[in-house]
Amino acid sequence: MSTQSTPRSDGTAAIDHPSRSDGFVRGVSGAIGGPLGDHAVALDRPVGRESRFWTATRIVLALVCLTLALHWVQKSPCQDGAWQNNVQYTRFCYTDVLALYYAERLNEGAVPYQDHPVEYPVLTGYFMGALGLPVHALGQNDPGLNQGMWFYNLNALVLGALAVATVAVLLALRRRRPWDAALLALAPALMLTATVNWDLLAIGLAAFGLFAWARRRPLVAGVLLGLAGAAKMWPLFILGPILVLALRAGRLRAALTAFGAALVSLVLVNLPVAIPYRENWDRFFELNSTRPIDWGTLWYIGRYLDGKFGNANPADLGPFEWLNINIPTLNTLSYALFGLACLGVAALGLLAPRRPRLAQLAFLVVAAFLIFSKVWSQQFVLWLLPLVVLARPKWGAFLAWQVAEVCYFVAFYGELLGAATSKPVFPEGVFVLASTLRLATVVVLCVLVVREILRPELDPVRRTYADDPDGGLLDGAPDAPWLDRWRRRSVAPDEGAATSAGAPARGLFT
Repeated sequence: MSTQSTPRSDGTAAIDHPSRSDGFVRGVSGAIGGPLGDHAVALDRPVGRESRFWTATRIVLALVCLTLALHWVQKSPCQDGAWQNNVQYTRFCYTDVLALYYAERLNEGAVPYQDHPVEYPVLTGYFMGALGLPVHALGQNDPGLNQGMWFYNLNALVLGALAVATVAVLLALRRRRPWDAALLALAPALMLTATVNWDLLAIGLAAFGLFAWARRRPLVAGVLLGLAGAAKMWPLFILGPILVLALRAGRLRAALTAFGAALVSLVLVNLPVAIPYRENWDRFFELNSTRPIDWGTLWYIGRYLDGKFGNANPADLGPFEWLNINIPTLNTLSYALFGLACLGVAALGLLAPRRPRLAQLAFLVVAAFLIFSKVWSQQFVLWLLPLVVLARPKWGAFLAWQVAEVCYFVAFYGELLGAATSKPVFPEGVFVLASTLRLATVVVLCVLVVREILRPELDPVRRTYADDPDGGLLDGAPDAPWLDRWRRRSVAPDEGAATSAGAPARGLFT
């Protein structure tokens, strides 16, 4: 059990040390002398009273800066834009940020949506234009300026700052568990994919939205989550768990405030483009509705199995190959499975023995979207990183997942190089195996999170905090009276007694 389960005599809480509280880290620490000792006073001071400069918070922030610096070095072979002999694949340095500077005609001064359709939600398009158009203006005055390199490095600087800010938010949300944020700071997936696309824009906004919710600012949280959803759609999924948990706690007013603020901010950001440039604005939705099965997804694995174990007659299509041709049916099935998964998460949130933490349900919903989606790009791993740190900060399963992501990254670039040269680098089965490992490890993480929801005594965060440090107005709140009445009717009294501890029961819209 974590050292934080028992408060200090002065009422303060000591920092959690993974070598004591995490079984995996405790075992690995044996190679360097074992867990932190009981007399390591300098490292075991209460939160906010550390005496040394290199506190856990500063170490974690330094680590994420180091990871981002290594990412920049890893992408450096592609920064000049002179992608000869498939260097972008052989050096694993491809990035949409540089490629789309030219594909979206930013190098010509084209204004996103006004002069050219953009394949991303509007806030990402605004972001591309805000950085790209000044670079183009500089390039007009200086023909020797490498516009693509300037654009990439400017994006890398801003996106890197957002990544550091996200880690800082995690540290603020887990002041008693600062080493949890090291999971994100040291994640191999962050080092490999940080600037492959603009996902860190949505991630940073979503992290600030969660922080605002935790600080009991539902209106601000809604605005930030709405802005994040205007950059990439997935942060809007977090609103579902907020509504479910607020319903269980009888605090719907705060949840509806956040939901309404998110909707208003989303609409206001989209309207300036959707009304005058409707066709160009529609490009994102058109691509998503017409796109076939993409590499690395559950459906892609199914297509491979169709070919291996399908009918002997090549003219007979397997079920997954048939779905790839009948895209509207594929879309419907994908959305239906995701919807069913969301209903399952909602039922879990309402009926679990103790109200789950917000991060646990948010992780399950976003993971379900990726599992059943027909598109799972390499950088989508970034979506899950902050959520898994908040939902299940344990190193063992996390590292297994990261190893699977690295294997997928290597296999994916082999697939790209093979497609570019028409000479396969790996047998197709290698890429499918890597895709399967990635999918399986995400599913395992979901199972482990569900297990800790059903058995909250296993939850490491609740060994440190009384309830939910991300819950905001829900933190420490009792279950709503309707749930208590339902339990009394459906279970024996001694089985239904264990509910969330807190203040006296309140009405649904308090």
